[in-house]
Amino acid sequence: MQIIAGIDIGGTKSAVSFARYADGGIEILDKVKRPTKTDDYRSAFEEYIGIIQTQLKTNPDWRLCSIGISCGGPLDAEKGVIMAPPNLPKWDNVDIFTPLQNAFRVPVMLQNDADACALAEWRLGAGKGTKNMVFLTFGTGMGAGMILNGQLYQGSTCMAGEVGHIRLEKDGPYGYGKNGSFEGFCSGGGIANLGRMKAKEALEHGIVPSFCKSMDRLSEVDCKKIGRALEEDDATAREIFDIVAEYLGRGLSILIDILNPDMIVLGSIYARQKEALEPGMQAVIAREALAASGRVCKIVPATLGEMIGDYAAVSVGMKAYDDFYR
Repeated sequence: MQIIAGIDIGGTKSAVSFARYADGGIEILDKVKRPTKTDDYRSAFEEYIGIIQTQLKTNPDWRLCSIGISCGGPLDAEKGVIMAPPNLPKWDNVDIFTPLQNAFRVPVMLQNDADACALAEWRLGAGKGTKNMVFLTFGTGMGAGMILNGQLYQGSTCMAGEVGHIRLEKDGPYGYGKNGSFEGFCSGGGIANLGRMKAKEALEHGIVPSFCKSMDRLSEVDCKKIGRALEEDDATAREIFDIVAEYLGRGLSILIDILNPDMIVLGSIYARQKEALEPGMQAVIAREALAASGRVCKIVPATLGEMIGDYAAVSVGMKAYDDFYR
């Protein structure tokens, strides 16, 4: 049985998934999770290699045919080098190709997490069957993976898709090194910053938001608390998500005009708060985007859910296999 291994490297946890092609898609056969050894990348990769070796011994009918790795950037996907991502600051210029290729002699591919998730949603999820698709993480941060003309587009230095860096206002909540950036308005961290700003304003006017009862609790405000307050019909939370919807619409309008995609797939926060965000977002797109491009672009939530990290890493392995044997 031909098996693809996918290594999903996070700032706190990592997972090694094992999958096979099945019925035009993939079937996850097993997954092994471990805390990420953030202080010692050599030990971390010895652990990943050990997990794969153990699974191959345990399942003698498995034949490993490729390995995919999904990790936060910055990184050099072509050379297989992780270049000190913010959540892995001690992983500085880490060559991951050599140890894996030496151990298993199979094709190995590395992609940043946004590109890996784009591959997964395009091959297996909401974007299946599209030719031009953009995936936006819309989680802790805001990054994009782009499928253009049926191919993953990464740019000259694998930095394409850093849409969170686009400045939408001269001032505003902070994200990706800028106040007023797309990530500042539309990410978990950005929504938390916006929430603290709006909670402070409300408290100064004698209004007590349910997600922040006093000034000394401002530091505890996060996106999840604001989301719960929205479900309880809190007016300040509603105002915050109306602002997020406005700037989400602005950011998407830029992407629609420049890339003319069939579909934009939005990650975790949109999947949870679609009802709150969609009307305002669509109103802005109708106003800002070119009508012909806006009409053909479907905007949908990601469908792979909590397993998207596993599917993402395996999808990179699928691409490694296809590119090598094609």
